[in-house]
Amino acid sequence: MTDSYGLNGLNGLDDVHDVHDGGQSTEQALRRRHAARGRSATDRAEATCRYVGIPSDAAEVVPTGPASRAAHAVRLSVRALVRLPESSPDPAADARCARNASAAAVVAAQIAREHGDTALSEAAFHAAMAASRAAGEAAGRDGMGRDEPLNAKADAAEAAAVAAAERAGWM
Repeated sequence: MTDSYGLNGLNGLDDVHDVHDGGQSTEQALRRRHAARGRSATDRAEATCRYVGIPSDAAEVVPTGPASRAAHAVRLSVRALVRLPESSPDPAADARCARNASAAAVVAAQIAREHGDTALSEAAFHAAMAASRAAGEAAGRDGMGRDEPLNAKADAAEAAAVAAAERAGWM
């Protein structure tokens, strides 16, 4: 499905390869992991925006309200993820990209929580917050995108956020 946020441009991230290395490296494996988590969070954010009726054209360079903030955050996340293969793998930067995508999903989840006003929406919002916190820890000073336990925690929190968004009907 083609959408107006440009998520179809993320399809190539599954096949991302390091043109600078000539083979598999730890940095490349980490890039794929962070890109997958970032793509999941961006998919979740986009679906949540769609659930509450926020079109991609609501994005504004200087957002003036919740809908434009959510649409703009999704658009920025998509652009960052699409550009990942253009640079050499950098686990810290790649983890920050995933963290930013997770933060975009929180912006959308805030709106959906108010829109849904159910226990499932509340749970999905809290799961989005937990995923964002975990992604921040993985990308932060202590993890720098390389810490296995922090990356595993971020991966698990993202999976839980997806499951909660699905239960809430956002995805």
